[in-house]
Amino acid sequence: QVQLVESGGGLVQAGGSLRLSCAASGSIFTFKTMGWYRQAPGKQRELVATISSGGSTGYLDSVKGRFTISRDNAKNTVYLQMNSLKPEDTAVYYCNSVPSWSYWGQGTQVTVSS
Repeated sequence: QVQLVESGGGLVQAGGSLRLSCAASGSIFTFKTMGWYRQAPGKQRELVATISSGGSTGYLDSVKGRFTISRDNAKNTVYLQMNSLKPEDTAVYYCNSVPSWSYWGQGTQVTVSS
């Protein structure tokens, strides 16, 4: 079974930066499109950024130009560099495949203060 472990979240002021990491187990990782999702309190989970096995990326409009997704297939790891953070980016961030597996990791909390 795939395991996903997210890390790198924290409390940051508006305009600050964070870099999230997601370590995935299993060789299937290399062949999957991966994504970062987030869920804010009282809201549905949304897909924020995607990266294909070949490195093509896609972003939610609200994060374009501020977030950058990348991956290291040798390390089975996906990253999300988040710059110019806004209070509305506050959420628990998760990584998963796209479309998602049924298993979800614990996520990592990102809190942006104004």
